[in-house]
Amino acid sequence: MGKQVSEKEWVKSIITNIDKDIKKLSGNLFVEDGRKLPYAYEVMEYDDDHEKNHKLNYLSYETDILIYEKTGKEKWKPRIVIEAKVDSINTHDAITYSQKSLTHKNVHPYLRYGIIIGNREHYPLPGRLFRHGVHFDFMMSWKGHRPDIAEWNMFIKILKDEIQASKHLEEIIFNSRSKERIKYVCLHKPLRLK
Repeated sequence: MGKQVSEKEWVKSIITNIDKDIKKLSGNLFVEDGRKLPYAYEVMEYDDDHEKNHKLNYLSYETDILIYEKTGKEKWKPRIVIEAKVDSINTHDAITYSQKSLTHKNVHPYLRYGIIIGNREHYPLPGRLFRHGVHFDFMMSWKGHRPDIAEWNMFIKILKDEIQASKHLEEIIFNSRSKERIKYVCLHKPLRLK
């Protein structure tokens, strides 16, 4: 399938363009590769006032691509994590990455999670990814290491939609008891395939 490129090299080659297009959506959005994000918190110790004072230990996974929103001087929220694979994905990868998605969402319930596979030539997304990637919010494959214009535009549209979905989920989950909350009477998660 062409020249061998490591996943880390591939991510570094596309991350600048992702950052540039994400900045068009909001100056508070940032993109990083290799940033660690907690997937679990363990309570190591409680004080007598256990609701306020406790010692935590957190476990984290390194992300391939993290899109996050700065919310203050030294504060930020993860919005999207993207796993990146080159050439192919096996069943073990699909199960492992889907499970990582679930564990990250346990800590960040508004987080959106996807996977991109580069350098697929004429091959579509593999069936094993549909079967075992149940916790992904989006999946995409590119023909080459670099997406063509149509692939890139579709990818950026997906990221824009996923950022909005993350913000909506955050609002729904964390303001559910507020009298001023937006009140919804329907939630529908459509399935779009191309």
